[in-house]
Amino acid sequence: MSRAYVPATRPLLAAWHAAGGVPADAERVVAPADDEDSEYAALMTAADLATALGPADGRRVVVVADAPGDADRDLPLATWAAVHADTADRTPDGDPDDDLLWFGVQEIAAVLAG
Repeated sequence: MSRAYVPATRPLLAAWHAAGGVPADAERVVAPADDEDSEYAALMTAADLATALGPADGRRVVVVADAPGDADRDLPLATWAAVHADTADRTPDGDPDDDLLWFGVQEIAAVLAG
């Protein structure tokens, strides 16, 4: 099983959540190993890519999914492990090394509302 980190914006998160998952053509970063350092590096790389998507509010979002087998396929909601996102007070010129907050999948509505 591969852990995929998918860079997003809040509007993308809303669209994917409503559609039932991340499409196969969405960019993603796969952690090269199952250790904490590799997963953190993949998360922060995905956060940098989220910044490049140009969210107007500067808030980065990363969807984390466990992809059985091939990480390059659709990632349905059932495979989502968590969502990482910036707080509402982050500005577009925020520090790229700031950590994102962790949210359970059941908290996506709060991420989208906040």
